Amino acid sequence: MNAPAKDTVDEDLNTKAYCGGQFLLPCVSGSATQCLHPDKESPLPWTPLVLKKSSPIKKLSPFPSEPAGLRQPRQAYIAFGSNLGDRVGWIEKALAEMPKHGINVVRASSMWETDPMYFQKQEKFLNGVCEVTTLHEPIKLLDTLQKIEELLGREKFIDKGPRNIDLDILLYGDEIVNHERLKIPHPGIPEREFVLRPLAEYVQCSYKCPELIRPRLAPTKSIHPSSPWKTVQDALNALPDSIPLTTVTALGRSEEPIRALQSNRKTLVMAILNVTPDSFSDGGVHLTKQNSPNSPSHHPSSLPLTIKYVSERGASIIDVGGQSSAPGAINVTDTEEISRVVPAIELIRGSAEYQGIISIDTYRASVAEAAVKAGADIINDISAGQLDPDMLPTMAHLGKTVILMHMRGTPTTMQSMIEYPEGLIPTIAKDLLKRVEEAEAAGIRRWRVILDPGIGFAKTGDHALEILRRLDELRDWPGLRGLPWLIGSSRKSFIGRILGVQKADQRVWGTAATVAAAIQGGADIIRVHDVGQMAQVAKVSDAIWRVEA
Repeated sequence: MNAPAKDTVDEDLNTKAYCGGQFLLPCVSGSATQCLHPDKESPLPWTPLVLKKSSPIKKLSPFPSEPAGLRQPRQAYIAFGSNLGDRVGWIEKALAEMPKHGINVVRASSMWETDPMYFQKQEKFLNGVCEVTTLHEPIKLLDTLQKIEELLGREKFIDKGPRNIDLDILLYGDEIVNHERLKIPHPGIPEREFVLRPLAEYVQCSYKCPELIRPRLAPTKSIHPSSPWKTVQDALNALPDSIPLTTVTALGRSEEPIRALQSNRKTLVMAILNVTPDSFSDGGVHLTKQNSPNSPSHHPSSLPLTIKYVSERGASIIDVGGQSSAPGAINVTDTEEISRVVPAIELIRGSAEYQGIISIDTYRASVAEAAVKAGADIINDISAGQLDPDMLPTMAHLGKTVILMHMRGTPTTMQSMIEYPEGLIPTIAKDLLKRVEEAEAAGIRRWRVILDPGIGFAKTGDHALEILRRLDELRDWPGLRGLPWLIGSSRKSFIGRILGVQKADQRVWGTAATVAAAIQGGADIIRVHDVGQMAQVAKVSDAIWRVEA
């Protein structure tokens, strides 16, 4: 039934309903809007809406089942991909555009690297899936995604050919859409591993810690309402054997990303560079003698030689720290910490001797921001955002890759918190799952996260050995699989106790054994003091254990 053509009503009529010759205010019961006919008895009241001379009625549906003013956001899953230029950069730009156009990104999967599937003569793709909520109806959502593609300069020359950005709707609630421009669920889901992997990834950690998980797509959920018995996991299992896919974690600059599930990947060596007077192993080494440790500015005069040394001996990353995390260390101000690390980072970034990645070792947001401005590529936080409430939002804003370490308490209190009644490995896994969840909620993408089990932080010597022995379990823990791992065992006290060696700089051989064990267990980065020796250990260890599957 249509509304009288000549009637006019207020502009807010999009929130009202028309029925039986009367415009009625909606009466909401539960989630359904009720329309009551005035000629029929009803236990619920109805209120006639007095027509006013204001503006013409515009495309008023006879009785919309869901008035625009009461419409609830719909959950959808969008696939993203890129194989041209800065693949990570294009995808991040696309996701950053979505909220500007009415698409809220709840979270994103890992990025998965895949060979081209249809048109073979092109570069590898990075693919993933993001969970979104939106008020857009399916066709409007499609139009919006295509607009974002156009804004980012996508031009289509070959069907399924190279593209800087590709955005596709996979699922839209439980709806089935059969339109000449759009099919939902996407008909390509069952045959595309690069879609099924990230879809299945969403609920992996629910098996161990269900309290962390919002309602999401599950491996056991149907991917098409018409066939509820066919699940994501069924589709994955039905795929023919192929080369295993790997996740990709961006590092920055020209450095190749980490491919954490690639069996023959190279272990990266991170060189430790402490511009502090009191670090347990190398405190004061890079401070000039003429300046006091608490001077507001001290030029690290030994740095040029150190930079040249670590570069020649195989370091891919230099980790700069200006606040010691050793028990009993003096807690300096953020201003002092910035004055220590920024000159060092600027010197490294300006050096012709080193073109690699720079990491800032800090748990303070202000220091991280200053370090990134000076040229840092990675933020390495021993507290995983727990010691500064501004850290996770700052990380997300800066858009850099982050290292989230497992720790309890603070550097002052951590060694009094070494009891793990539920078991060491399950507790580390559960705690890191929470840290990853918090990071994602703050806007940090999953492909920007590296994990560290925190050897020496709220851990005993026996705990350190257990971590090295069982690292492969952490890597494969549901919800953590596909994320890279950093191991920092260099010169630590548990090595000294085993060897009976008190001086930290004499624990090189013991460190070498831990590095080999870490690589066997699947570590992607080793953080070390003795770069030359440990780079050699890593190279031989890679030759033993990092072989093509």
